[in-house]
Amino acid sequence: MMMMIKQMMMVITISYVMMMMIKIISKKSIMDINKSSPFECGMNTISYKRLPFSSHFFLIAVIFLIFDIEIIMIAPTIMTMKTSFYYTWMYTSFMFITIIIMGLYYEWFYGIIKWTQ
Repeated sequence: MMMMIKQMMMVITISYVMMMMIKIISKKSIMDINKSSPFECGMNTISYKRLPFSSHFFLIAVIFLIFDIEIIMIAPTIMTMKTSFYYTWMYTSFMFITIIIMGLYYEWFYGIIKWTQ
C-alpha cells in the first residue's frame, strides 16, 4: 500500500514539474484586444462576439427540464401500481405530486415564472 502511494506521488510530482517546464519554455503570448477580436478581412466586425441573451429563456428551460424529469419519474410509479400495495403506492404518489405542486407554488409565489419584472 505504501509503495503504491509513493508511486502515485512520484507520478503527480513528475507531471507537475513537466507542466511547469512547458509553461516556462513555451512561447509567451500577450493577449490584447486585437488578438482576441475576430478577423473579417481587415474590416470592422459586423456584430459583437457575444449576442445578448435573456435569462428568462434559461429559467424557462431549467423549469421545463425539472418538470420533464419529474414526469419521467412518475411514469414508472404508474406502471408499478398493479404490483405494489395500494396504500403504499397512493402514499408515495401523493407525496411526489405534493412536492411537485409545492415547487410550482414556490416558483409562482416568488415570480420566477413571470416573464417581465
